[in-house]
Amino acid sequence: MFHLLLAIIYLSFISLGLPDGLLGAGWPAMYSSFRVPVSYAGIVSMIISAGTIVSSLQSDRLTRRLGTGRVTAFSVAITAAALFGFSFSNSFAVLCLWAVPYGLGAGSVDASVNNYAALHYGSNHMSWLHCMWGIGAAAGPYVMGWVLTGGQGWSMGYRYIGLVQVVLTAVLLFSLPLWRERTAEGVRPAARGREAGGPAAEGSIAGQEQGHVLTLREIIRIPGAREVMAAFFCYCALEATAGLWASSYLVLHHGMDTQAAAGFASMFYIGITVGRAASGFIAMKLNDTKMIRMGMCIMAAGCATLLLPLGSAVALGGLVLVGLGCAPVYPCIIHSTPAHFGEERSQALVGVQMASAYTGTCLMPPLFGLIANHIDVMWFPAFLGVILLLMAVMHEKLVRKTSADTGWPDA
Repeated sequence: MFHLLLAIIYLSFISLGLPDGLLGAGWPAMYSSFRVPVSYAGIVSMIISAGTIVSSLQSDRLTRRLGTGRVTAFSVAITAAALFGFSFSNSFAVLCLWAVPYGLGAGSVDASVNNYAALHYGSNHMSWLHCMWGIGAAAGPYVMGWVLTGGQGWSMGYRYIGLVQVVLTAVLLFSLPLWRERTAEGVRPAARGREAGGPAAEGSIAGQEQGHVLTLREIIRIPGAREVMAAFFCYCALEATAGLWASSYLVLHHGMDTQAAAGFASMFYIGITVGRAASGFIAMKLNDTKMIRMGMCIMAAGCATLLLPLGSAVALGGLVLVGLGCAPVYPCIIHSTPAHFGEERSQALVGVQMASAYTGTCLMPPLFGLIANHIDVMWFPAFLGVILLLMAVMHEKLVRKTSADTGWPDA
């Protein structure tokens, strides 16, 4: 049963990644059909992110009440409905309305499943699970490029992915007993050992007792909470900006046609996917902190490569490097949350981390949209570099405050 549930979680991560690259890949064709400026992609992204912020902040309460399995199934069902809504939208205003349930569906499932994986599986599984997300995220733009090349229109791309989400919802509903059995077994011994003797167990923070739902004010007072929120804000701001604007950058700055750019933009997600597959093996030797530092160094090399005026081929290489650098950061920050803050508070901390992440997703891609629209899209790599620098500073402050540089031994 343990292996069947793990297989279902892997499948879930693939399916959850599928919608994430669709808007960026399809937008060069979408904005002309809606007769809106190219920067309006930021508005849709902002609405989706606002919904995820709201649902992420409620993830601790919902997961304690309903359980991870039910929260996941319900959230995926909402996302499937929103994807079909996107596909039938005949105006930009209707598209924005459907962006609301899309965001609400994404936030809770992201926080709940990620915390579940952090508590029950090792760092290598966390990297491989997010590798599965990368496979889905890379496949989404390919599906969109395929339907655009075949002349079916961008709406069919959303419809095909919506059908996959419907199937996943059915699988999750049938698997609910497995989630309950696994939860009854408890968390990994490594999680308990780290909490009992490490800095996460020190101090008397309100809400540390079993079953108490921490308020946002109580969470922010926990040492290191603000830093991890800021680091996650920066990471997802960078990833979302790269994913949303890579296709438009290739079209507007390097002169690619929209169909080719939609496919090539997936190189960023391919970099994430390949990197996370490798990270699962590297994580057996390096702790979470070292993995995150390694990723940030590779991202810096990718941003520097994108700045080189050497044509579209080099730009594609830069996108791959940025993706490779992104690979270990997200899963390792999530996986180290119980080590930094304790298993009882991990769901609450993961929830606010997701909310911070989606705040970055909400604000920064639209900000770059304004830069692209009113200044020049060529500033894309420099914009990513500034966000990366701030993320590095916040992560080092987190490590110093929580004294977690020794990492968390995996079971």
